[in-house]
This record gives sequence, structure tokens and C-alpha cells, in this order.
Amino acid sequence: MNRFFITTPIYYVNAKPHLGHAYTTIVVDALARFHALLGEEVFFLTGSDEHGDKIAEAAKKAGQTPKEYADAISGLFSSLWPKLGITPKRFIRTTDPDHKEAVKRALQLVYDKGDIYFGEYGGHYCKGCERFLTEKELVDGLCPDHKVKPEYIAEKNYFFRMSKYQGALLEHIKANPDFIRPRQYRNEVVSLLESGALEDLCISRPKSRLTWGIELPFDDNFVTYVWFDALMNYLTAIGWPDDPDFSKWWDVAEHVVAKDILKPHAVFWPTMLLAMGLPLYKRLNVHGYWLVRDTKMSKSLGNVVEPLAMAEHAGLSGMRYFLLREMVFGSDASFSDEALIGRFNADLANDLGNLANRSLAMTHKYFGGTVPEADAPQAADTELARLGREAMANFVQLFGAAQFSRALEALWELVRGLNKYIDAMAPWTLFKEGDTKRLGTVMAMVLGGLRQVAVCLLPVMPEAAEKLLTQLGQETSGINLAKEAETFAPLPAGTAVAATSNLFPRMEAPARDETAPRPKAAKDKAKAAKAAKAPAAKPEPEAEVAFEDFAKLDLRVATVLTAAPVPGADRLYAVTVDVGEAEPRPVVAGLAEYFPAEDLVGRQVVLVANLKPRKLRGTVSHGMILAVKHADGMALLTPSAPVAPGDRVS
Repeated sequence: MNRFFITTPIYYVNAKPHLGHAYTTIVVDALARFHALLGEEVFFLTGSDEHGDKIAEAAKKAGQTPKEYADAISGLFSSLWPKLGITPKRFIRTTDPDHKEAVKRALQLVYDKGDIYFGEYGGHYCKGCERFLTEKELVDGLCPDHKVKPEYIAEKNYFFRMSKYQGALLEHIKANPDFIRPRQYRNEVVSLLESGALEDLCISRPKSRLTWGIELPFDDNFVTYVWFDALMNYLTAIGWPDDPDFSKWWDVAEHVVAKDILKPHAVFWPTMLLAMGLPLYKRLNVHGYWLVRDTKMSKSLGNVVEPLAMAEHAGLSGMRYFLLREMVFGSDASFSDEALIGRFNADLANDLGNLANRSLAMTHKYFGGTVPEADAPQAADTELARLGREAMANFVQLFGAAQFSRALEALWELVRGLNKYIDAMAPWTLFKEGDTKRLGTVMAMVLGGLRQVAVCLLPVMPEAAEKLLTQLGQETSGINLAKEAETFAPLPAGTAVAATSNLFPRMEAPARDETAPRPKAAKDKAKAAKAAKAPAAKPEPEAEVAFEDFAKLDLRVATVLTAAPVPGADRLYAVTVDVGEAEPRPVVAGLAEYFPAEDLVGRQVVLVANLKPRKLRGTVSHGMILAVKHADGMALLTPSAPVAPGDRVS
């Protein structure tokens, strides 16, 4: 059996986890699940980095020992991951006894080889980076990451002969183009190595300045530098140096890191491995930053996004999908509530959610909830099968190459293709015409395609994907993604499916906090706008009617399928709705002034279903969508939870 070893960086416990930590760990979790679905044995490693200056300082401020402080913050990380659907095989801590022992053995090995020496050094020390910065690295005299002036420190320390391995590392990178990806980060490292600027690395701190660290095995007056300590975790977790299975895992090791720790992972770590006589890891995957208002998230700036709050807002599946879909791996991406809601509603609520709900509802309406026999395929079926195989093959290839956004876009070609296939085949018309053989083929093909989509989404949003497979009457275990990608078949006849699918109810923008302080100009503008919109007085209630008259109205829940402007009418949309009938209904609605057309698609609305059909601007309207006009615009009447199209309002 093939193996796959994948790691996050171990996170520094000087602050609680934020969206950046969550993104990296979700990426690694998704890759681990993906490779497990390919039939591989997987080791997923994450953990916490707990030694160094910043931890000692933070603990002192908190009135705790460094170990007490590290225990508390490390616990925040380890307890968060299960809540985000993240399942590592090991959560390692640099305070673990086996890790401390492995670090000492590695230091002694490199020291005995002559690649660690004692010397004196003066340099610009950044506490945020916990390392000395070169003159070339400073920008206007400041650390480029932390924007502070480093402290000049001159002291005696131990140094690793990193420069000795500069040529060997450069040769390896050039011989292995996929060693660092995406390519821009490989080019950055090559440029650094070719410049000849690589210096030896200070790997210790005197105990007179820092005691919170792993003591050097050859000099008890010093503790080891945080990077030499932290990077060793990748070896400790898989049993270096004594476990006989160590090399089987290390030969397939891949790291995932953010771009701010590119140099330690692409330069420090490989040269350390070369000095230890070990082969280099297989690959380094580097991603960009999540930005908020075009600025990197920072606790000091107050723009940190809390992972659990985001998961509560979008749901765990919605959160994971958004993070993998929105960021092009390797580049920076911007986070905002508007982007999250827009992506969720467009991709999940409208495209996938609507596809699942109407496919299951039609199967129950036309075939009593049991998948029918598929007849001989026609040209449209063959084309759908071709699209399905191509989409899945592209998804597998791109996802395995850490191109998550492109992989999901490739999969959505199938999602959109299935929706177009339904519209083109018009099952409601086939049912009305009594063509049950053709109708059976169409429904079996759609349900089979929906299953393929769910299978591909298992690494991305396992919770929702498993629910969708269950709704389709399918097993959620024993799936081999490589084999699935080779075929596209109708769902087996006789399978019982759920009546509805309510996985992705539309997200609404969070209510604005009217009590929050706003600038005076904004307050004045809002007050003027509200005054302009506000009616002079509330309208008087209409004359009372008898219950018998009200009972004549047939109010039903309908799902909006399409919405488009009526030619020549600025305020009208031509809408089609699923109201639980053999075919969609056309309705003309005066909503264009208040809602973008794409925001209506997938929504559930209340329809007056027994109005006589009439023409408005030359377009037939059979029903009325109910809405409430208020001072700030228009609100739709909707059920408090998703229901089946056609359910009666009572």
C-alpha cells in the first residue's frame, strides 16, 4: 500500500488560533482525506511549538510558568481541530519527552560531525521572528514582517555550518522542479541561494538570557534555538531515529506552510537534514495570506477572524468549502462576510443545494422515492457521462497538485452541467407526456452524477458530503476516488432516496448593529435616507373578511429556479418556480428594484398558487410571490426552515 505523510507547521503558542492557522490545517486535513480516498495509508501531523523568548515573555505577563502557559494555549489548538472536522493522527508538542530526546540526538550527531561550532556574533535580533536578521533582510532598518526595529545583540553562541550545504541544496532544487510549489516560491529560494548570501545559522541561546528551551547535549549553559528545535518535530513524530518504519514515511513526506516561514522550511530545514545524513523531504507546499481589508491578519490590528465564529456563521461545511475555493493556493486572498455569503449562496445554496433538493423531490414525485431503471442512453446522456468523467479526472489531478480552487471549479462544471441537463431534459414534461422510460433514464443519470459530486467533496466538506451520500442511499465508506474517477454511471435501480435535501439553506447578511457608533456623516446620511423612505403614517388595516373568503387562497411554498428581467420593464422579473407540480410555473414578480436576479435563485418563497394566469408586459404570470414593503426596501416571505416545494401554508 502507498503511503502519504503530510504536516502542518507546528503553531507557536504565543496567541490563540486564528483563521490563518485554521486554513493551513484544513488544507492538510483535506489532503490527508483525499489521499486516504485514493487507498493510501496516511499520517497527518500537526502540533504546537512551545519554547523560546516569546513564550517566556507571554507566560511572565500572564503570571504563569512557561509550561503552564504553553499547556493552556496548546490546549486551545488541540481542542479546536475536532470542531473544524480536522482529524490528525498525532498532535505533537515540542515539550513531549520523545521530541526533546530526538532534538538532543540530532544536535549531538551534527556536532560530532563538526558542523556545529562555538563563536561570537553581533546582529539585529527580532523577537517576533526569534532570529538574527541580516542587513539585506531589513527594510528601512525594520523587520519586514513585524515592522519594528530589531535589537542589536552581540553574544557568544553555537552556530550551524549552514553555508556548507548551500550548493548541495541548490543542486537538489534545480534537479527536482516540484520540490517547492507553487513555482514563485521555488524561484525565490533559488534566487537566494544563487546570490551566495547564505550565512551560518545561530542555533543556541545562553541560559543567562533564556532558560525555556531544550538544553544542548554538549554544553549545559545553552538551550537550542527555536527553529532547530521546532523543525525536528517532523522526524520525531514518525520515530526517528529508531523506528524501523521511519524511512517508509519520510520518503513520502510533504509539508504545508504559509509563505512567512518559507526560508526556515526551504533553507534551514533541508540543510539540517543534509548535515544529519538524511534524505530531503519530498515536497514543500507554500500558501499565501488571508487578508482582511487588504491587510494581513494581526491581533494588534484587531482584524483577526475567529475560526469557530466563521464555522457557526457559514456552517462547518460552508466554511471549509469557502476557504479551499476562494484562495488560489500560493496567492493571497481577501476575507469578508460579503465574499463568504456570495460564494456560499452561489455555489452551495443555488448550484448544489438546489440540484440535490429538486432531484430528490422529483424522484419521489415521479417514482415514489425509488431510483428507476435507466433505458438505453441517448446523445445527451452520453455527453453528460463524458462531462462527468472529465470533471472528476480534472478534480483528482488538480486537487492532488494542491490546486484546490481550480479542482473545485472543475467539479462545478459537473454541478452546473447536471442543472443544465435537468432543464434541457424537462422531467416535468416527460412526466406529463407519460414517457416514463426516458424520464427514468434522466432521473437515474442525474442522481448518479450527484453521487459523483458528493464523493469528490468528501475531502473538502466531509460532513455535508456524507449526508448527501446517505440521502442518495449510498455507503459513505469503502470509496476509492481513483476508481470513481474512471466511470460515470446512473444510480443503481431500486435505490431508495430521501424526499428532500436541506444541506445548504441560503445565508443572509448579518443584521447591522444599530447601536454601534458610526461617524457623524454616516449617521446624518442614514437619518436622511430613512426619513425620505419612511411613510407619513402606517396604513390603516383593510376591511375585515370572513374566514371562508381567506380560505379560498391557496398559499404554497415554492423554490425559485430562474429569474430574468422582463424586456422593457425595469421593475419586473420573469421567474420560474418549482411548486411541486409536474412542471415549473412562470410568475412575473415586481422585485427587480430590490433583489439581483441571482440572489433569488434557490430561495424558497410563498406563492399565491390559485390566481388565474394573466399576461404582464406580454409574459404569462401564473401566481403571485408574496413580499413585504418596508422603509428600507422589500423583504420576501419565506419559511423559517427549508420545506418541500408545494407544501401548503396553513
